[in-house]
Amino acid sequence: MGFALARRLVDGGARVVITGRSSATLDAARDLGGNALAVRGDVASLGDLDALTDRVSRELGSVDGLFVNAGIAGATPFESTTEEVYDELFAVNVKGAFFTVQKLAPLLRAGAGVVLTTSAANAIGMLDTSVYGAGKAALRSLARSLSRELLPRGIRVNAVSPGPIDTGILEKTMTEEDAEQFTAQVVADNPMGRFGTVDEVARAAAFLAFDATYTTGAELAVDGGRTQL
Repeated sequence: MGFALARRLVDGGARVVITGRSSATLDAARDLGGNALAVRGDVASLGDLDALTDRVSRELGSVDGLFVNAGIAGATPFESTTEEVYDELFAVNVKGAFFTVQKLAPLLRAGAGVVLTTSAANAIGMLDTSVYGAGKAALRSLARSLSRELLPRGIRVNAVSPGPIDTGILEKTMTEEDAEQFTAQVVADNPMGRFGTVDEVARAAAFLAFDATYTTGAELAVDGGRTQL
């Protein structure tokens, strides 16, 4: 989803910086051309976020939009979730998001938009997602509280809430049979009867970051109606 937004912005003439801790994330920036810079880092590490902020300051000077999209997911069955898994999910999904905004806020121009990434899991109870869902609910709260914090600087903070999105991850994390069964169940449960696309999330995030100039503290569901109908 983050790469789809980066491509959309570069195609529109913007300069972008993407960050990630995997080689695949960084290698993807090469496909975006000279207006895209990739910086290796882990959002759960404040040292890495400091390094990212320094690089963004040197390369761009100031920032018009910030898409806080780095995150991890995973099943967290209530009876078997370990402290290690709990801590990792919150370190990346909540701590990482909070300090990403904190570190980069001084570079945000008046009128800039910050977009956090929540999830349908923060709005409805979903099996085996209690820790992940709690973290995304924390981000929904941050969209409101950080809006209050940053509004005096003229900075808006909103959230995009994806439902089932076809990112290609199912094929990498499940057997073909399990992926087919999961896909069939998701499609059956979704009012629009399909997965969303990464570009649909990217368009929503771009709207919140740049065009929704009279909107702050809001959450935009991009989930085929899953949490609304």
